[in-house]
Amino acid sequence: MRQARCTDFKAKTESVMHRLLHLERGDFRSNRHPALISFHLSMFFFVKRVPAFAPLALAVALSALACIRPAGAQEWPTRPITMVVPFAAGGPADTVGRILSPGLSEFLGQQVIIENVGGSGGMNGASRVAKAAADGSQLVLGNMGTHAANQTFYKTPLYNAATDFTPVILIAQTPLVLLARNDLPADDLRQFIAYAKSNQARMQYGSGGVGSASHLACALLNAAIGVNITHVPYRGAAPAMQDLIAGRIDYQCPDSPIAIPQIDSKMVKAIAVLSRDRSASLPAQPSAHEQGLTNFDASNWFALFFPKGAPAAIVERLHAAAVATLESAAVRSRMQEIGADVTAPERRSPDYLQRFIESEIVKWAAPIKASGASSDN
Repeated sequence: MRQARCTDFKAKTESVMHRLLHLERGDFRSNRHPALISFHLSMFFFVKRVPAFAPLALAVALSALACIRPAGAQEWPTRPITMVVPFAAGGPADTVGRILSPGLSEFLGQQVIIENVGGSGGMNGASRVAKAAADGSQLVLGNMGTHAANQTFYKTPLYNAATDFTPVILIAQTPLVLLARNDLPADDLRQFIAYAKSNQARMQYGSGGVGSASHLACALLNAAIGVNITHVPYRGAAPAMQDLIAGRIDYQCPDSPIAIPQIDSKMVKAIAVLSRDRSASLPAQPSAHEQGLTNFDASNWFALFFPKGAPAAIVERLHAAAVATLESAAVRSRMQEIGADVTAPERRSPDYLQRFIESEIVKWAAPIKASGASSDN
């Protein structure tokens, strides 16, 4: 009987040791804990030689298994998480955030709550997250405006987009679209340019705010076609769209998620897709490049960021939840409906996003400086 007990304890201990040594489920990696691995190896072979001590070894091993797991991986999240969307409700960023949040909530086991914090082209909301505690309680859904173009557009940006955040994952990219009020006498880009040059003194264009993607796209377009038209900033693309539909402004350059429903309902007039090539979500709409504005390219994108210094275990957990969410058939279908192209797997790593941000800051610097667009905040 005693021999059977010892054999049973020995088997259980070896099982626990195998869990510790092989670090089951990837909770942590062996090269981060060499002292623990050495200790567990010693215990493993000791139990093999002296089965009578298996009960004591088992108790020690179980205690170690319970205690050495990193707190971040084991406990996070223990409360609801705030996803700051730095633009008004109803805009493209808000739409993408609300598509993501249910899946993230499901995979993380805690509710991911959207909070809209607009102003300064998205800088106010992004700045709040940059200054927040790096404990995983807040993240921001950034975009081209908040994490690339504003570094040049604003003379004194509220943060350094390349160093004040922890990158998590690039979610999707969306083309920007030139839309005009329905009664504007232009049906394509050539007619629009001719009309704008003749009427620029009394025309107005709207955007989701100073420094937002929709503002910068229109500013670059104006510079490219040689017009100076009054800018009317709104607290988000949705309010700007309402005024475009009502005919209070002449045109705007929103993301496809907010443009497509209005185009389909014929509430506005689509003039050109502002990416270099046609969009899969608007296959019938010619690009600006196709219509004579050679190599013109203005696209937006969305990505998730924690504050600088977020623990690697938390970043990995959110990244895994985001990947699982993006692989959901329902999420991919919804993204396609709004004209957002989900990023390919090879472009989803935190390291890729860091390199991407740095390259986007450089990419947008030259055309912004050439256009003369800038703000003091």
